[in-house]
Amino acid sequence: MTDIEDTPPGLNATQKEDLNRLRRLAKTMDSAYRLPIIGTRIGWDAILGLIPGVGDALALAPSFYIIAKAHGMGAPSGLLLRMGANTAIDLAIGAIPLLGDIFDIAWKSKLRNLALLEKHLGQRPG
Repeated sequence: MTDIEDTPPGLNATQKEDLNRLRRLAKTMDSAYRLPIIGTRIGWDAILGLIPGVGDALALAPSFYIIAKAHGMGAPSGLLLRMGANTAIDLAIGAIPLLGDIFDIAWKSKLRNLALLEKHLGQRPG
């Protein structure tokens, strides 16, 4: 799902806008730029992770925002826990120098969490 036309049915206008805002944020953080030659996409999460000590902590704020918005959109506690686990894995492994930076490029926790939320919203009765 990439734009408002692909938004699951049964959402009001505010929820559709929130979901689109979360999509833009997740893409910016996890896949905003394409690396030349290898073609892999990276985002600000991987770039911030290069800053020792504070980079991974800074990348937590968008993760928490996505989880908080998911809660506000009615995500059940099990889904929120899974999203929190994705974020915790990103933080724990992402904090390892060099290995963590490579992991951030592959893991893309914000896009994973967005996909979980979109799946939940798509399965919700209209």
